[in-house]
Amino acid sequence: MKTVISQIENKIKRHKRGKIFFLDDFAGLGTPDAIKKSLQRLTNSGLLMRLANGIYWFPKKEKELYGVQISGKPTLDEIARAIAKRDKARIVPTGLHALNLLNLSTQVPANVVYLTDGTARKIKIGEGKGIVFKHTSEVKRLAYKSEYLMLIVSALREIGENNITDEQLAIIKNHFSNITTEEFEKDIKLIPVWIRKILLAI
Repeated sequence: MKTVISQIENKIKRHKRGKIFFLDDFAGLGTPDAIKKSLQRLTNSGLLMRLANGIYWFPKKEKELYGVQISGKPTLDEIARAIAKRDKARIVPTGLHALNLLNLSTQVPANVVYLTDGTARKIKIGEGKGIVFKHTSEVKRLAYKSEYLMLIVSALREIGENNITDEQLAIIKNHFSNITTEEFEKDIKLIPVWIRKILLAI
């Protein structure tokens, strides 16, 4: 057990703080039971923070006058992106979560929802929070070159064609600085016609 813990600890410390780890990242360093027990011990010691079943975080730290304090936690979006990267799946935020990421709404949903071409599932993160992946067969919704443009389109779908305010359009226009002309020209054919008209007009 000591050897398994040592190997896992060394692997964790080779990465920068803030990295999200999954149980599978340590496969081959011991038996499944030994790995789970080692991760539990490392969590108890404070080296790791358990985010959800099989998901761990190597916490960032910030200096304080009297020592060191753990700095925050990864956002639900950061966790979702780490899961998608592990699964080699594409995702796009939907609903209130998409609006919130673009500062189009101040409402923060307890459960963040993504469309994905990966597996549908719900992951509980802490008390009353979760990440929901909804599988979609609409590949066009996930095929954008620009993740920002994909997010903007998802947010506008949530708002609806006749409900978009001038204030929201101004905020969206500010986000255009994150989208290159090349990306827009390649992605424009993927954008629904009514959203395309709105984006070309602002």
